[in-house]
Amino acid sequence: MGLRESKKQETRQLISDHATRLFIENGFESTTIAEIAAAARVAKKTVTNYFARKEDLAFDHGDEFVASLSRAVAGRAEGESALTALRREFLDGVERHDPVMGFSGKVFARMIADSPTLLARLRDLHDLREDALAGVLATETGAAPGDITPRAVAAQLGGVHRILFQRILDLTLDGQSNERIAETVTVAAHRVFGLLEGSLADYAVK
Repeated sequence: MGLRESKKQETRQLISDHATRLFIENGFESTTIAEIAAAARVAKKTVTNYFARKEDLAFDHGDEFVASLSRAVAGRAEGESALTALRREFLDGVERHDPVMGFSGKVFARMIADSPTLLARLRDLHDLREDALAGVLATETGAAPGDITPRAVAAQLGGVHRILFQRILDLTLDGQSNERIAETVTVAAHRVFGLLEGSLADYAVK
């Protein structure tokens, strides 16, 4: 990364950090872009140049979240199915307490849970992630145009991830430690991914 790009990343992170602090202190809906700009000591236009919508300031890893499932499937190992790849990636993320998977801490989780706008945006991000997964599955399996199979599979696999994400969020709001959450969610993940074995074990094998 060059110096210019590094500086841009630093500015983006600075804005996001100040925004998150203000959202937590004052509530998402009550915090304005102008207040965020003032806290970060940048122009209001600089904030909107880096973040197209206010919600993106809270979900600053949104792009990574949306791409996570499709990237896991596209990068799966030889002989590995889409289901196996996604289960492996999920369990690896749980082990490292990946914030993109929902290990965000109680304060941040409460900020999301208390904001109808952020909850709506989270649903949008789940939908976008599922759309991206369906596209990769169609490409990887050579599905014919109009074949509903990749979309149906993406809905099932995306649904598992939605359920597990919500489980992590709920346990975080309950005040459980990341270690305890990881233990609980690992058991749950084996259970819910296992439910799809009968129908998807041999789907999209590389």
